Amino acid sequence: MQEKHLFEYAVIRVVPRVEREEFVNAGVILYCASQRFLKVLYQLNDTKIHALCSETDIADLERYLQALEKICQGAKGSGTIGALPVASRFRWLTATRSSVVQSSKVHPGFCTDPQQTLEELFKNLVL
Repeated sequence: MQEKHLFEYAVIRVVPRVEREEFVNAGVILYCASQRFLKVLYQLNDTKIHALCSETDIADLERYLQALEKICQGAKGSGTIGALPVASRFRWLTATRSSVVQSSKVHPGFCTDPQQTLEELFKNLVL
């Protein structure tokens, strides 16, 4: 029997008009401390986003999400936040904010494979 690992995840949301509080699920970020795993999967649905706000700049949203991905990876060019420990990066990325890209509340679970769990959550919550 494979070992179960505690993980936490949040849904990444695009909120084109923050004052209306309408959103489109665009991705999932998953953190598993025991596996030192932090990763995001995202996909922008232009049709759904433009249905909420036709003026939304999809290219800007793509840049925001790419920055989020770089921070997850701790990649070069991810700034001060990208240099933080993995747990701190996750907490920073999932902090409550009032912006065009937001996250849901953090939810816990157990998994045997964080990558597979991330892909399943992405399929069920975003696609």
